[in-house]
Amino acid sequence: MSNIINAIRQYQDELTTIRRDFHANPELGLEEHRTAEIVAQKLESWGIEVHRGVGRTGVVGVLRKGSGKMAVGLRADMDCLPMEEQTNLPYRSNNPGRMHACGHDGHTTMLLGAAKYLAEHGKFDGVVNFIFQPGEEGIGGALAMLEDGLFDRFPCDAIYAMHNRPGMKVGEFAISPGPSSAGGAFFDITITGVGSHGARPEASVDPLLVACSITTALQSIVARNVPPADTAVLSVTKIVGGDAYNVIPQSAVISGTARAFKREVMALMETNMKRMAAGVAAGFGATAEVDFRVIFAPLINDEGRTTELADAAATLVGDTKVDRAKPPGMGSEDFSFMMEKVPGAYIQVGNGDSAQLHNPAYNFNDECTPYGAALYAAITEQKLPA
Repeated sequence: MSNIINAIRQYQDELTTIRRDFHANPELGLEEHRTAEIVAQKLESWGIEVHRGVGRTGVVGVLRKGSGKMAVGLRADMDCLPMEEQTNLPYRSNNPGRMHACGHDGHTTMLLGAAKYLAEHGKFDGVVNFIFQPGEEGIGGALAMLEDGLFDRFPCDAIYAMHNRPGMKVGEFAISPGPSSAGGAFFDITITGVGSHGARPEASVDPLLVACSITTALQSIVARNVPPADTAVLSVTKIVGGDAYNVIPQSAVISGTARAFKREVMALMETNMKRMAAGVAAGFGATAEVDFRVIFAPLINDEGRTTELADAAATLVGDTKVDRAKPPGMGSEDFSFMMEKVPGAYIQVGNGDSAQLHNPAYNFNDECTPYGAALYAAITEQKLPA
């Protein structure tokens, strides 16, 4: 067992109290005012330089030791999801329609644990930037921090982040070399036809029929346009149109998501979606307009940083508990935008036998807090040797 883990375990009660308070008071992306202020106050209490309001509600803590010029960035996300919690936890959400169902309360707490350890005991020479990011859940928080000059104001030579993983044992880590998380886009296709009485369909150009035909046709994009060697997903998740049983509506909207591990594949799907939607709609005498929005870039782990982070994890728990060849996943993560600017790596930390992410019964496992915090500390000391 690593000495770093043992040291951070001394803070376990304090960190658990912090995490459960975050869980009980969740805040949506770019609205994390209470969370951000608690983070800032904790960092200041440990003697860390604090910068508030980076990317609206983001916080950056800066810790310098020695005379080294190299800097690392350690990032955690702070926002919750817009969903109802369905647990009987004593610290369940106090905010209706808000829940920490992805473990960002735990991620924030792990980074706070690392900050406390590094401020009090860290053996490194250089600069650590603790990046507490708002709005990860498709709200644009990473881009907001970048647009606010994140890496101009707080230069980093390497950046690291992690995410808890339900179903993986506490004390284990897993990392994907190269592509780790897919880029993700949301899309809306607005179809305009001609409305009529439901008893006189011949007087209409039925947008719902057009929507169903476009939905079916869209499946050919992955099957017939994306090269077989590339991985892509295109999912229609919602069709909305009409208000009454006896009215054929004037318009309908198809919504969904597209995912891929390459930006060029994302662009290919957008181009073909626009062509497909316009062509199918025209065949029925309707029109279709596509709004395709890239919300997440593909997350690509840098080769060198991936090895460093896996090696640091192995020093904590042993190499047999670090999976260095985790298959990539089609979920998305906006840390990817930061990694397009600075080389970095993103790793999974075991959350034990919990409900899955984005599930109303999910709960972050406080037992994994020392492992995540210790890894942030270990990669810092490894990257910035004293």
